[in-house]
Amino acid sequence: MRIYLVGGAVRDRLLGRTVTDRDYVVVGARPEDMLAQGYKPVGKDFPVFLHPQTGEEYALARTERKTGRGYHGFAFHADPSVTLEQDLERRDLTINAMAEDEHGARVDPFGGARDLEARVLRHVSPAFVEDPVRVLRVARFAARYAPLGFGVAEETLALMRAMVADGEVDHLVPERVWAETQKALAEPQPSAFLRTLRACGALAALFPEVDALYGVPQRAEFHPEVDTGVHMELVLDAAARLAPGDARVGFCAFAHDLGKALTPKHELPRHVMHEQRGVAPLRALCARLKVPADYAALAELVCRHHLVAHRALELKPGTVLELLEQLDAFRRGERLETFLQACEADKRGRLGLADAAYLQADYLRAAFAAAAAVKAAPFVADGLNGPAIAEAMRKARLAAIVAVPRPCSNSG
Repeated sequence: MRIYLVGGAVRDRLLGRTVTDRDYVVVGARPEDMLAQGYKPVGKDFPVFLHPQTGEEYALARTERKTGRGYHGFAFHADPSVTLEQDLERRDLTINAMAEDEHGARVDPFGGARDLEARVLRHVSPAFVEDPVRVLRVARFAARYAPLGFGVAEETLALMRAMVADGEVDHLVPERVWAETQKALAEPQPSAFLRTLRACGALAALFPEVDALYGVPQRAEFHPEVDTGVHMELVLDAAARLAPGDARVGFCAFAHDLGKALTPKHELPRHVMHEQRGVAPLRALCARLKVPADYAALAELVCRHHLVAHRALELKPGTVLELLEQLDAFRRGERLETFLQACEADKRGRLGLADAAYLQADYLRAAFAAAAAVKAAPFVADGLNGPAIAEAMRKARLAAIVAVPRPCSNSG
């Protein structure tokens, strides 16, 4: 029995990145051998075990055979005769198909280290086309490693195009599409996720509401990048900088402008009412992908109200209070920060404006802090109850917002 460290741990060590998860492949063993040494079985589709002390995953070396459409259409074979090279050959990318033995000696039959040096995401074998999830995974890895200069090999993109054309991605279950998307939105450069999917046709197949934004013009005085799809890419990357690793902010950025694809052509490049028009496609996308309710609710708030936030420095105090109430900020204060980060990403997601100030966020935070400092206790002490307390608190909150100084406007 031989044990090898495999996959991401080897890749990230070579890239000089912190290794957080370690996965192992066991060659020459049977399930009963693992059980005899105290390993705990967890795999349903194929033999995977947890180490009795560390809890790390150890999988028996295996091969797989395509038996049907989609992600679940595979038969797995694991026994002591399966070699390490056979196990590595079934993996998606060469940079994920490396291993190290217990002495640190690297096994790299498919040139993963070479592709790391060349900054290339390349498939291991023609069997890549058998698993449609790999289209999303490659796009997600592009979002992770684009800041390091990585790109997708043209021959790999060609296989991904063929998979889309063959309808393989149409058989992906919504939960898996969402899981990969959620991870991609937390990566350092989510725009690469969109560009990679669009380059192979998967964006139109999986996210038609987003794909429809490309080629839609905006007013150049507000959006120097003009193209709404390009704006979406810039907003996603701005969100990743403002809230690193926060997929909620990323999803709000991802879905905030879907209504612009529905603007009548005779109104272009203006997009009057796009925030209202965007609600229907946003809800359709969330329903189709089974997006978690908290993500969907936050994204709809950003979709509906991001223009209100942009005008915050000119709003009447009553409108500011209404915005805070619509966000349910007094009960769920964390919502305000997610909302403001997404709105700031929208402001900065414009060509040449990546470092633009967003004084609106500072003002709205200050207004919320002042209003949230109003408590019910004094009104209860005055003998008020029920609706009278609520009305008195609202008036006090409004007065608190009136007293908050406003910085000079940078809206528009």
